[in-house]
Amino acid sequence: MTQTFFGQINPPARLLMGPGPVNAHPRVLRAMAADMLGQFDPEMTAYMNQTMDLYRQVFMTGNRWTFLVDGTARAGIEAALVSLVEPGMKLLIVRAGRFGLLLSEIAERIGAEIVTLDIPWGEIATLEQIEDAIVTHRPHVLACIHGDTSTTIAQPLDGVGALCRKYDVLSYVDTTATLGGMEVATDRWGVDVVSGGLQKCMGGPPGSAPITISDRAAEHIFARRHVEAGIRGADTHDGTRARIPSNYFDLAMVMDYWSEKRLNHHTEATTMLYGAREAARVVLEEGLQARFARHARASRAVCAGLRAIGLELFGGDEYRMTNVTGVYIPRGVDGEKVRGRMREDFEIEIGSAFGPLQGRIWRIGAMGYNAEKHKVLLTIGALETVLRHEGHAFAAGSGVDAALAAYNA
Repeated sequence: MTQTFFGQINPPARLLMGPGPVNAHPRVLRAMAADMLGQFDPEMTAYMNQTMDLYRQVFMTGNRWTFLVDGTARAGIEAALVSLVEPGMKLLIVRAGRFGLLLSEIAERIGAEIVTLDIPWGEIATLEQIEDAIVTHRPHVLACIHGDTSTTIAQPLDGVGALCRKYDVLSYVDTTATLGGMEVATDRWGVDVVSGGLQKCMGGPPGSAPITISDRAAEHIFARRHVEAGIRGADTHDGTRARIPSNYFDLAMVMDYWSEKRLNHHTEATTMLYGAREAARVVLEEGLQARFARHARASRAVCAGLRAIGLELFGGDEYRMTNVTGVYIPRGVDGEKVRGRMREDFEIEIGSAFGPLQGRIWRIGAMGYNAEKHKVLLTIGALETVLRHEGHAFAAGSGVDAALAAYNA
């Protein structure tokens, strides 16, 4: 049998200006090149504790239980749902895009009783609609997406936690697309569990899911504790509620691992922890408010540039995410051909879409390490060139001029 070894990985230096992942910050990549440590080495457990403290600041919370779930952002989503929602529990899901539908997909697999508040793609749920749905369905848990990159719209969350507490409902929010780029005000929102990812505004690679859990949610999760046989101690006490049906995503055991108990649940993904720790350091050194403002400036420039070349944006400005923008593909233009030429001629990637928006919009991201003026201008300039060649008429240079003017305003 002939053996094929292939060559070393040598990816092109592509500028990732889609909905994510985006280019990782060089400091994060350098941190990930550091040497391994044993999972209970005092240096390693110190890094774990530091990472918890850093992400409390990123999530804008005082929650003790703030740590990493090993796996991409979806690992955090699944860990949250499988640990909060017992089989037969009623789960209310706010669905306004692809990732709201994902929550249903995960919940179906764990045997939840699912009820939904369905909102047209591109719109948001009001507090009144959420309260009406809670009163009508009386769920045990409410779940929603903060920023759904499939629609490029951000769901307002002020008041949602208070509503849930009023009706004794636990709450979960996915902030994969917004953490580190838009305000994720966990304590002010009053929500119980919030998870995120590294590969978008945090400026890291996919592979680690930061999560934060309120004390009342932690109490519910620990009531489902069931420690596996091989690591049980004489002082182990299981909970009284239904066992969490996943071993890997059992947050009760993962929380014990990140606590002083250092339960040997799994081997921490050391390299990803280094990267997640450094990503949070980069975010906090810049300052949360400065970082949110940088993303907002980039968004205004992208929107101005697109409108100046005669393109129509998807969704309203009031609730638009500040890190990714949906824009309609002009009539008569082949959207995938444009994406291909952007990639092949300029080494720039922009995103396509899903579901009812597939083939109708592009999604252009400017987030994390890529929410920078020169990268926005390069992207708008490349899109101008490709669109002119595809027959879309506008004044040459108008998009870059408008984007630059938005930056200088």
